[in-house]
Parts: sequence; structure tokens; C-alpha cells
Amino acid sequence: MKTTPRPDISVVIPVFNESENLEELHRELVAALEKTGRPFEVILIDDGSTDSSWAVLRSLQQKDGRIKLIRLRRNFGQTAALAAGFDHAGGGIIISLDADLQNDPNDIPSLIQKIEEGFDIVSGWRRSRKDKFFSRRVPSVIANTLISRLTRVRLHDYGCTLKAFRSEVIKNVKLYGELHRFIPAIASQLGVRISEVEVNHRPRKHGKSKYSIFRFTKVMLDMLTVKFLLSYSTRPLQIFGLLGLGSGLLGFLISLWLSYERLVLKVSVANRPLLLLGVLLIVIGIQFITLGLLAEIMVRAYHESSGKRIYVVREVIDSEMEGGAPTIPR
Repeated sequence: MKTTPRPDISVVIPVFNESENLEELHRELVAALEKTGRPFEVILIDDGSTDSSWAVLRSLQQKDGRIKLIRLRRNFGQTAALAAGFDHAGGGIIISLDADLQNDPNDIPSLIQKIEEGFDIVSGWRRSRKDKFFSRRVPSVIANTLISRLTRVRLHDYGCTLKAFRSEVIKNVKLYGELHRFIPAIASQLGVRISEVEVNHRPRKHGKSKYSIFRFTKVMLDMLTVKFLLSYSTRPLQIFGLLGLGSGLLGFLISLWLSYERLVLKVSVANRPLLLLGVLLIVIGIQFITLGLLAEIMVRAYHESSGKRIYVVREVIDSEMEGGAPTIPR
């Protein structure tokens, strides 16, 4: 019985209503991967398509046994589709790309080369994007600049799906919501090495873009989530406590001034809105500090119950591993 070799490379592709692009994508992808001379698999995730995408995928899979299909029960979004693909990938190097043919499969070897140079994540950079200027490119530049400054992971193009990952890295990154574009930033807390490669970006031939300008607001909110996860997920009191102390201190100063006016200057403060503001700020400050303390308890309960460590080890070297083997005299 002929056995299929374990793949070195897994390509993960979310699919949502891309029936017109799939056959050409398969031809280009297989041609690019075969040039590497390494065993590979292609994982295509049907994210609740309403066109004939699933029928086309089934036809391709029957012709090519290296294709693995995953069909989600409904449209869960690109992040969920990628997460499903990552979970089912068996290769040591995992590549993600879009199914709309705008990512060029011929760029995959250059990403793999960077991984083999010692990097853990290699992100594509669409320097010459073939998208609409005001609705796609301008929001992208703004978002990339803000994300790079907030997360301190400097990349030109967070939104490019074409990326390469070491399997042990991406399988330890938990994805929720719309966080797939923030994978390099999220993974940075694992101490990974990240690089960037210029890739070819092509205009869309068939189908309709799933992007809308309203997604930009979601990206901004997700960016705040990532910033909190990177900076305060294991020490929430430092952010909530800081807000609470600031609010409480301002409220205390207002109350102190009003007390001075009432006791020394004999000025009535009962009908002053400033009095209500001072009391409100003190109460809010107490609530923030209390919220931070409760979050600290929840974080500790989570880490202890799940056995999740607050550190990630790259490698361990001890004296037994360095020359500990017995020497046999000749």
C-alpha cells in the first residue's frame, strides 16, 4: 500500500465564495510548491460559502490527494477559518494565503527560505498594492503605523495574509475575533524572530472583495485588545489601578479644594456641580482599583487551573546534554 509522506509544508487557505478562482489557484500553487522539491499539503477551508466553491473544492480534492478540505458549518470569518487550518496542518512550515489570486504563490519559496535562515514568522509586504487607494490602501497605512507603534513589532503590512510560520509557533497562538492580522504581534510575546519579505500583489480577476471600510473600525478595536493582551494580560492591576489612582487623585484634589472653600472661605458648595464631579471621580477610582484586583485574581486562577506557564522556553542546555555521554576507550 502506497503511503503519503508526511508533509514538510502545509498551505492554509480560507475560502469564501471564490469558486471562479479556485482552479487557477490550485494550478499556480502546485507548480510553485513542486519547485521546492519537498512534500506538501494544501488545506482549503470552506468558510460557509454560498456559491459553488465547495463543489469545486471537492472536484480538486478528488484529482489531487495532497489537498485536505475542511468545511465549516457557517461563515465564521477569516480568523476562525485560518485557526481551523492551523489546527489540522501537519507540516513543519505552515503558509497562509488568500484564495482570491491576489497573493502570488511564486513568493512562497522566498518565505520558506527566510524561515530556514532561522526566523519563526515571515510576513509578506505588499509594497505595490493593487487595491483601491482611499478605501483600502490609506486605511491600511494608518492601521499598520498604529499597530507597529503600539505593539513595537515593526511591520509594513500586517494585513497581508501571505505569511510563513514555524508549526510550533503558530500552533501555540490562540486566535479569537478578527485577530489573524495581528499574529506577529501576538506571537512576539513568545520571543519569536520575525522578518518581512516583499511579495507580489496582483489585482483581483474574479469575484468580489469581502473588505469594507467599516472593517477599519474593527481593526482599531482589535488593536486595543492586542495591546492589552501584550502589555497587561498577566498584570491587569497595573492598567486598572493606574486609571483608578488617577481618577481618585483628581477627585480628591477637587474635594480638597471645595473643602478649603467651605471651611476657610465660608463659600457654599452644596449646589456646586464640581462637588458631584469630585465624588464621582473618587467612586470611579475605587471601582477601577477593585476591578483590577478582581482581574488579578482571575488571571491567577486561569493560569493555575489551566497549567499555563507565564514564560516560553526556546531551548534547555545542561551539563548532561553537553558531553555527558560516556567515552568508550579504544
